[in-house]
Amino acid sequence: MPQMAPLLWLYLYFFFLISFVIFISMNYFIKPFETTDSSSVSKASLQQLNWKL
Repeated sequence: MPQMAPLLWLYLYFFFLISFVIFISMNYFIKPFETTDSSSVSKASLQQLNWKL
């Protein structure tokens, strides 16, 4: 929008950059959850399938 003040675009740009840097750094430093063992998952799903009412 050309009618907006140029300083507003600058503030929005810096806000985006700071937000993006914080987001990337959080994703880098926070480790994902540990994955479960695939054999235990398959056993649990088989037990659920074998149940009868």
